[in-house]
Amino acid sequence: MAFKSTKNRSHLRIIREVEAIGGNILASASREQMGYTFDALKTYVPEMVELLVDSVRNPVFLDWEVNEELSRLKSELGELRNNPQGLLLEAIHSAGFSGALANPLLAPESVLSSLDGTVLEEFVAENYTAPRIVLAASGVDIDELVSIAEPLLSDLPKVPRPAEPKSVYVGGDYRQQADSESTHVALAFGVPGGWLKEKEAVTLTVLQMLMGGGGSFSAGGPGKGMHSRLYIRVLNEHQQIQSFSAFNSIFNNTGLFGIYASTSSDFVSKAVDIAVGELITIATPSKVTQEQLDRAKQATKSAVLMNLESRMIVAEDIGRQILTYGERKPMEQFLKIVEGITLSDITNIAQKIISSPLTMASHGDVMNVPSY
Repeated sequence: MAFKSTKNRSHLRIIREVEAIGGNILASASREQMGYTFDALKTYVPEMVELLVDSVRNPVFLDWEVNEELSRLKSELGELRNNPQGLLLEAIHSAGFSGALANPLLAPESVLSSLDGTVLEEFVAENYTAPRIVLAASGVDIDELVSIAEPLLSDLPKVPRPAEPKSVYVGGDYRQQADSESTHVALAFGVPGGWLKEKEAVTLTVLQMLMGGGGSFSAGGPGKGMHSRLYIRVLNEHQQIQSFSAFNSIFNNTGLFGIYASTSSDFVSKAVDIAVGELITIATPSKVTQEQLDRAKQATKSAVLMNLESRMIVAEDIGRQILTYGERKPMEQFLKIVEGITLSDITNIAQKIISSPLTMASHGDVMNVPSY
C-alpha cells in the first residue's frame, strides 16, 4: 500500500509526479525495518522529500485500493508455491525462533481476509512515530535537506520508543509434502549477537562468501562463485544436487546461518549428510586454508563496495545503520574488520553456530528426509 492515495494526492497523481521528474520509487519490508525510497536528480530534492513524507505520514487506505492489493497479494502467495527456496527461508524463521521473529514476513492467506484500512491505519499510527523514523539521503547537502524536511516533520509527536519485542532462538523442524519430483531442504543454526555484535556479523558474512555455493547452472555468467568451497567440494562432485549454497539472515540481536540444498528425493538423505559434513569441516581447525580465507575477504569487500556505488543503496544503508546503531559507521571501519579476520575467527564462529540447536525445513517429496 506504499505510495497509494494520501490525504493530499490520489494514487494517479503520485505516479504522474514521479514520472514528471523521471524518478523511481520503491518500498521494502524486512522483519525489523521498512523502507520507502525515492531516486531522482538532485535538483528535485524538495519535491522528493515532500512526496515521501506525504506517503509515509498521510496514507488514507481507500477501501477499493486495499481490496485491490489484497487480491494481488493472494495471487502472489499462490505463485510462492513455485519458489521452494523462499518458502523454506520463511519456514526456517517460524520453526527456529519463538517470539517476534517467528512471525511470517508474508501474511498467510488465512490472515488476509481480516486485513482492512482500519487495521493498516492502526499499524501506521503505532509504528511510524518520531523515534522510529529516519530520513536518510545520499548526494544532497545536509543543510539543504534539513531546511526542506524540518517543516514537514517537526510536528511529529514525541513519544517514547517502545521496547523491542523479544525473540529467542530455539530450533525446530518443519516439513511440507508437495507434489514435486525434487526435495528442498535447509539446515540452519542460531547466530550469537546479530548486527549489534559487529565483528561477529562481519565474520559471518565472510564465512558465507567462503562457503558460497550456487546452482548447477550458475547464474550471473561463468565463474560466479565457482571457487567457493561448496562449489568445488559439493556441486562439482555430485551431479544429483541441483543447488547447494550457504545463507545467513542477520538481525539486530540474533540471526541464522545455514545451508540450503535441492536434490532428487532418493539422494536427499546423502545431501543432508554432505551439508552436515561441510558445516563440521568449517568448524574444524586447519580445514580452511589462508588462500581460501583471503579470497573470501576480497569477495566480501568487492560485493559491498560495488553495492555502495548505487546512491539508492547508500541512502538505505544510512537509514538502516542509524536505526540499528544510532550512527552510520564509516566504510573504512567495515573494511578494517574484514581485513582483521583470521582463520581462528572463522573456526570459532563456526563452532559457536553448530553448537546451537538445529533448525531444519524441507519441502517437496519429503519422504526420505532424515528425521530431526
